[in-house]
Amino acid sequence: MQPSRLRSFCAPIFLSMLVLASHGALAQATGEASLPEWDRLSPQQRELLVAPIRERWNARPEHRQHMLDRARDLQRMTPEQRRDARQGVKRWRHMTPEQRAGMRALYGRMRSLDEAGRRELRERWRAMTPEQRRAWVRENAPPPRDEDR
Repeated sequence: MQPSRLRSFCAPIFLSMLVLASHGALAQATGEASLPEWDRLSPQQRELLVAPIRERWNARPEHRQHMLDRARDLQRMTPEQRRDARQGVKRWRHMTPEQRAGMRALYGRMRSLDEAGRRELRERWRAMTPEQRRAWVRENAPPPRDEDR
């Protein structure tokens, strides 16, 4: 994914991290060990939490629907799924461009497979050498997205 696409794709995940981080910053700023429910936050505290999302929303009107969709997806996730998503974002950030291309191709292919096919492909992928993986990615590269053209 391009950096801009990754940012908009991960906005809900980053929002949850921002909220968690801001919770700690707000607690330090207010001197409270635990903060109240949302409805009891001050307008300044709410603004601190919402301002980064507002800026992103206003700066990228073409990504608003995507941001809203990702926020809905985040709402539907269990706490465990959210934790896994945050971990996936962390792994993605530390991948090289070549590794990211490999993951795009791998997951693009997995979308078309049933569970047994996905399991078999994961096992084959893990057994491949780096050169075999590069060849597989070249042969199975997903079609370019509009913003990649």
